[in-house]
Amino acid sequence: MKTIQSLTAEEERAAAIFRALGNPARVRIVTELAKRNACLTGDLVDVLPLAQSTVSQHIKVLKEAGIICASADSTGPYCLEPETVQWLARFCVEVCCPPGADCAIDAGCGADANSCAPE
Repeated sequence: MKTIQSLTAEEERAAAIFRALGNPARVRIVTELAKRNACLTGDLVDVLPLAQSTVSQHIKVLKEAGIICASADSTGPYCLEPETVQWLARFCVEVCCPPGADCAIDAGCGADANSCAPE
């Protein structure tokens, strides 16, 4: 994987989080944790068409990215790491609507739909 020079610490953190969320199973784990507040591995195995060992590997990736946390002995229950979720939400808002910019997040970029189309 090539490295992009001069990323800020925040960009590096965002890239790590987005990498961890780049798998549909991990996105499902995060949405299940958001719905239930906390889950054991077995609870997640029940809603995913994956082996327990595969779910455990996905949990490990999410833990390493700081997206979820577990009890001190790391056996669960697992829950979302609120600081990370809040940080990611702020990061995305600031990317879409930087401080001082006159924009509304739900308004989009304001560009014509054809402006991004290849010529």
